[in-house]
Amino acid sequence: MSKILVIGEISDGKLNAGTAKVMAAATAIGGEVTIALLGADVAAAAEGASKLAGVSKVLKVERAENAHILAATFAPQIVELSKGYSHVLFPGTAFGKDIAPRVAAKLDVQQVSDIMAVHGASSFDRPTYAGNAILTVDAPAESTIVATVRLASFTAVAEGGSAAIEAASTSAVLPTHTRFVKLEAQKSERPDLQAANKVVSGGRALGSADAFKIIYSFADKLGAAVGASRAAVDSGYVPNDLQVGQTGKIIAPELYFAIGISGAIQHLAGIKDARTIVAINKDPEAPIFEIADYGLVGDLFSVVPEMESKV
Repeated sequence: MSKILVIGEISDGKLNAGTAKVMAAATAIGGEVTIALLGADVAAAAEGASKLAGVSKVLKVERAENAHILAATFAPQIVELSKGYSHVLFPGTAFGKDIAPRVAAKLDVQQVSDIMAVHGASSFDRPTYAGNAILTVDAPAESTIVATVRLASFTAVAEGGSAAIEAASTSAVLPTHTRFVKLEAQKSERPDLQAANKVVSGGRALGSADAFKIIYSFADKLGAAVGASRAAVDSGYVPNDLQVGQTGKIIAPELYFAIGISGAIQHLAGIKDARTIVAINKDPEAPIFEIADYGLVGDLFSVVPEMESKV
């Protein structure tokens, strides 16, 4: 039977919603699942993790050095925790993508990236070529499998569990050559982009950072998260943590608005799992219309305010 270690992500002291989606992948693999949480104080996150369906145990690894997320600090501790486990799973977020390669390297195994489907304990699907091709990867079953999970491809498990919470410690020697300096992050009251059910994204057609306010306004009216195309980010309209696409964030909202976005392949790779896509563009030949469920040809500066007024 598989023994699976899920590395939970903590955001603002609470369990990140993506952890419940990693649990879905772990459940599909089958076996005993433990969630490990690293931080200075993870009590609140541990309480949330213990309620997820399918969790057998929650490990709290609390030490002052874990107050800030540093891959160089977390990786050696996770390697020690992973002893006796057949799988170590990470969310396919910046958190997971930063730490997983170090863990795989220290365990001397090849990492499996972006699991989007599970066929068995060591057989998985993952996308390649911007999602235009799907590979089935068979990992060596005799070694620990280290993998990141594509959150857009899994539905979060429900709550209702009551797993035991245990304190854990490691004797891992932490590096001294890496230290935390500062964190620069955009704070917003809007939903998290990767976990939101509704997302409104804007593209280069907005023309400026000031004009992008029309996207923020419409998103706030819908209670949606805000995203952007790479072109909008590269043009300086919005910070890069809002970028949706192959080199940005992969999302799977129930409703996605692509406003002033042409539909470059790298952007489409990030929204292919969205349930309903609404495209607004003045160019009737824009590629985005080929994959949109609903398309509206028109000037976004006229269309969006009119739509907002009717919400």
